Amino acid sequence: MLQKAKDLQQSAVESLYNKVKGRKRELTFKAPTGSGKTRMMAEFMNRIIDSDEDVVFLVSTLSKGGLALQNYESFRNNADAGIFPSLDPWLISTESSGEEGLHIPTDHNVYVLPRDLYKETSLLMRGPMINFLRNMTRDLFGQGLNKKIYLIKDECHQATSNLDEISEEFFTKVINFSATPNLGRGQVADVQITESEAIDAALIKNVIFGSLDDTLEVAITKFKEIKKQYISLDVEPCMIIQISNKGKAEEEWTHIIKPVLDKVENQGLKWMVLVDLQGKKGEDSLCDTNDIVKGKLPVCQWKDYAKKRGIDIIIFKMVISEGWDIPRACMLYQVRDSKSKQLKEQVVGRVRRNPRLLDFETLTERQKELATTAWVWGLKPEEVSGQTEVKLHGGGTAIQLEFQLKTTKLIDLTEKKDFDLERFLAAENDSLEPPSIFELYKKLSRLPNDMQTLCYKYANEDVSRWWKFMENADKVKTNYDNYICDYDKSMVVDKDVSFPQASCYNSYGNTTDSLNWVWCKSNGDDEFSFDSYAEKEWAKELKKISKINAAELDMSQINEYEEVYLWGKNFPLNSEIKYEYYHNGVHSSYPDFVLKDKSGRIHIFEVKSVNKATGVNVDPDEYEEKVRQLHKCYQACSKKLPEYRFYLPVMKDSEWRIHRYLNGEHEELNLDELRNSFKRG
Repeated sequence: MLQKAKDLQQSAVESLYNKVKGRKRELTFKAPTGSGKTRMMAEFMNRIIDSDEDVVFLVSTLSKGGLALQNYESFRNNADAGIFPSLDPWLISTESSGEEGLHIPTDHNVYVLPRDLYKETSLLMRGPMINFLRNMTRDLFGQGLNKKIYLIKDECHQATSNLDEISEEFFTKVINFSATPNLGRGQVADVQITESEAIDAALIKNVIFGSLDDTLEVAITKFKEIKKQYISLDVEPCMIIQISNKGKAEEEWTHIIKPVLDKVENQGLKWMVLVDLQGKKGEDSLCDTNDIVKGKLPVCQWKDYAKKRGIDIIIFKMVISEGWDIPRACMLYQVRDSKSKQLKEQVVGRVRRNPRLLDFETLTERQKELATTAWVWGLKPEEVSGQTEVKLHGGGTAIQLEFQLKTTKLIDLTEKKDFDLERFLAAENDSLEPPSIFELYKKLSRLPNDMQTLCYKYANEDVSRWWKFMENADKVKTNYDNYICDYDKSMVVDKDVSFPQASCYNSYGNTTDSLNWVWCKSNGDDEFSFDSYAEKEWAKELKKISKINAAELDMSQINEYEEVYLWGKNFPLNSEIKYEYYHNGVHSSYPDFVLKDKSGRIHIFEVKSVNKATGVNVDPDEYEEKVRQLHKCYQACSKKLPEYRFYLPVMKDSEWRIHRYLNGEHEELNLDELRNSFKRG
């Protein structure tokens, strides 16, 4: 698994852990489907339980179906494997005893509750659940185990009214987890992994959207082409087709999908229809397959069978939107017309999981591209996560040639030539009171990936050497941190990059139009949205400086324009314009804007604001520390790339404090001084 992916997940868990320790009672964690939300949930619970044995978790999940069991098995497997050993999960279920005889033991610390078991018509709600909660906490008479119960709402965008009614009485903390939190219920993200961060870390796939005019036949032809390429990945891909609910489902299957699958050229594909697994009278409805499993396996087991190798195309209604993990899925064709933005994001998320995440770094560049690309038909980019598609003017080639930027990266301790681990550890004394092997293994699992590699390389299957390393792991990590933060040693110039030909952005408001820059929108209008008010205001300043409209230029004669200032937003999706820095792990800073002046000089801007953002939960101390780290990063970048000018404009109230970095030197400017510097050339 890439260190960048581990760092991203661990940084998010660390942030959530710290926030839960604060005074706020309800928090929201947002991460894209496929980014490892369940694993991060497990790591978060493990950390809390390690620090406070009196905390017990109740994890509320969707429906009686697969998500509850899936979460429980994930928690159980991680505990048994020693990855998160403090977890002791229990699945609340009525399958073995029936609701009347349901008993919930009190000697576990993670309880997984299928949400449908706790509703108005459920006997669980009328007695056993309340008794359990009272036994775990402390009732009015001072009885009970005096535990603190933290409620986790998995897929929190779904209503949990019955749990909400007893929340104040029993739950010390409430933590919402979802790819699509419900803002209408006040679920504003306190901690978030953005889509662009997850894509950059190879946690999820980038999406290529097919034309809305493409037929199912076009999509299946593309799937057969990709299936051949997937052989090199040692993964058997599958395509998902989503059809409408109830009335339209049979018509779409009969008249749109089945005729295409029955064509001679498609008869080599194995398909399975999973719609209404149980009809009103207990009979299977619209379930069919051309696979050998038909007649040999009960229909209720087809869903699990389809997750494995063998089925090329899965046709479904709603079942996949509720926690059905199938990492080999790489294509989605949507026939149904869903008006739910949340449903669209959830369903698209099913084809975005990286099937080779754990060994991604061993793949070739082409294999990596395959493992991190998904194809989607029947949706517009802006319908998923509110995205708007953009592209470079004039096809992009001329602009890309104008913008050839160098980037920087940090090299880790394993590449530091003057670090001698053997000599370093030999100088350390053995501990007089050595910790247990379980404590050391737990510590190892939390170390950065390159340090784990160092450990095993040093130990070379010798337990005593492994023990020596782990007893001194904190000192090795201190050496690592001191090195990686010394950018003179750890930062190196990386490859040349440019703007991508196409990208997308999320629409957050903060709009402005007629920017006269390198981008145009696929829908033809010229209004663009920015992540913040500060970013929008800085775009207006760059518009004044640039003066000339990129859309009106003859890009084939671009070198003849002496006064041209080409500029554009660095949209993170598909972008390689990024600079690595260290802040509790290695992160990538995607500067907000890039400008090329009339003299051919490159100006790079990362915009920040110290104003309080309405409706956004930002820890001011964390934000201030991040700005400090970016200051160090860009000052170091300007030393490594003296031909570039780096800027950190910070808005306070309506004024700008502009930090400029050139050849390792730092100076502060106001807005007039910046404008004059461009007038002087």
